[in-house]
Amino acid sequence: MLKLGVLLSGRGTNLQAIVDAIEAGRLNAKICTVISNVAGVHGLERAREAGILHKVIDHRAYPDRQAFEEALLKVLRREQVEYVVLAGFMRILTPFFLEAFSMRIINIHPSLLPAFPGIDAQAAAFRYGVRISGCTVHFVDQSCDGGPIIAQVAVPVLSDDSEETLAARILAAEHQLLPQVLQWIAEGRVRIENAFQSEKQRPRVLISPS
Repeated sequence: MLKLGVLLSGRGTNLQAIVDAIEAGRLNAKICTVISNVAGVHGLERAREAGILHKVIDHRAYPDRQAFEEALLKVLRREQVEYVVLAGFMRILTPFFLEAFSMRIINIHPSLLPAFPGIDAQAAAFRYGVRISGCTVHFVDQSCDGGPIIAQVAVPVLSDDSEETLAARILAAEHQLLPQVLQWIAEGRVRIENAFQSEKQRPRVLISPS
């Protein structure tokens, strides 16, 4: 069973997708803890309703980023978390944290990376006029949304789409993709190749067949 820690800052819809997949038997995992850097968000209520240990660690209460991340790591280690899932966590993690969970931090991003990294990716894709958008699950490294890609789902941009309708369909795709990737990891099917070699040779993720 895969032991997960989820970091979030908002509504927690991807947390709910993970919870639902576990309850449905589609994901062999346990969410050991949910941590938010923002108090009062709906993601914490989702954790409470699911009976998951949850905690607020407000980054503003710490003198610097490392002190904040030390507080995060203390909880994650205490709960014996194996993989960290960023589910709408609106903080950039430093190398200090990344090294503690090297290639064991998973993020979901609402675009087909490497296109449209960073915030407001759905709106950026819509304004650019792309015909296909989507979402990406990737390992987190020190780059901005540039870690090794695990899986992607394409979402067509319809002729009558608005930014809001496109974003909603991308989010629905996220809710399917993220639990699926976590199940592949739980099954030991995900492997990183060239993870620690030179920058000239980008790491890539291999997924073995079931």
